[in-house]
Amino acid sequence: MAEADPPARTISLGSGVAALDAAAWDALAGGGNPFVGHDFLSLLEESGSVGPGTGWQAAPLLVEDEAGVLVAAAPAYLKAHSQGEYVFDQGWADAWARAGGDYYPKLQIAAPFTPVPGPRLLASDDGDAALLIRAAEAVVRQNGLSSAHATFVAPEQMPLFETAGWLVRRDIQFHFANAGYASFDDFLATLTSAKRKQLRKERARAVEGLRVEELTGDALRPEHWDAMWQFYQDTGARKWGHPYLTREAFDLMGARMADRIVLVLAYDEAKPVAGAMHFVGADTLYGRYWGCLVDIPYLHFELCYYRAIDMAIARGLSRVEAGAQGGHKLARGYGPVATWSAHFIADPGFRRAVADFLEQERRAEETEMEWLEGHMPFRRKG
Repeated sequence: MAEADPPARTISLGSGVAALDAAAWDALAGGGNPFVGHDFLSLLEESGSVGPGTGWQAAPLLVEDEAGVLVAAAPAYLKAHSQGEYVFDQGWADAWARAGGDYYPKLQIAAPFTPVPGPRLLASDDGDAALLIRAAEAVVRQNGLSSAHATFVAPEQMPLFETAGWLVRRDIQFHFANAGYASFDDFLATLTSAKRKQLRKERARAVEGLRVEELTGDALRPEHWDAMWQFYQDTGARKWGHPYLTREAFDLMGARMADRIVLVLAYDEAKPVAGAMHFVGADTLYGRYWGCLVDIPYLHFELCYYRAIDMAIARGLSRVEAGAQGGHKLARGYGPVATWSAHFIADPGFRRAVADFLEQERRAEETEMEWLEGHMPFRRKG
């Protein structure tokens, strides 16, 4: 019997997610990860956090069937720089520039400013997902771009990129795994005695003289967003030179995503002095933004890490992902986890150089992962 012809598909490059049908996009995204949902990606565009003047030009990859129904999509951007990605390729850009090439613009498949692993190929089957990869390669070749990159890819989608011949890069984050704990004390019981004492001391010191509130849904009011914006600006100015998100982005988060956000605010009497923002996914609590107006020992750990563990346990979530980097998370029960990205380099010589670099980096990263896994704060079994 002859094989059936593959279904007819139309592949295109969109001009933004906001203009696309939200229900169709979210049906593909699955709803588990808030950062690839239509609400989040469209509010970035509508708030001016991505778009003209930002170096992030929205260019989602789209696959439609014969009836014009969206069957696959990828959040993608034409990038004029490498900021806000958390997978660092500035060295590659410098090397390509020294060779006489233009590294930018490049194509970036990602959730902007969000170092959170998740699906990057939004499709109901692998055939349509593979079309998205081919579409990314076509955009690079047809427009003379240097490269395409898919960052913080869900591990289960990496084989699709590997089959397509993309280069693989691995990095490390620190996540808390909820082993069915009934309470924070239940989690503490799994740690060594010294670590239990340290964490209890840190939690007590952090909140001395303060009041801490956890706010979500209808409890979130304009003054809470004003405070969180002030904290975010402080952190953004110190880390990146300027905040990635605009003030309007916070208002839109409050309007569209309040039920999926928890603000943890610390008050000195009536004045908010620090805060952290967490997003709630299907099985994960995502720690995203933090800031403070006064330097209080251990308050960062309390609002970003310990309270997150409390919330995950209370909600029956399987893990906490508290953002990029941060080896200090290891001593606080957040274990090392591999994160993945995939890279398509158009020029063969440049590709070989990047592949050599990644091989050396992989060996160093494997050594680091082995060391980290051997220095977890948990009590030895047996």
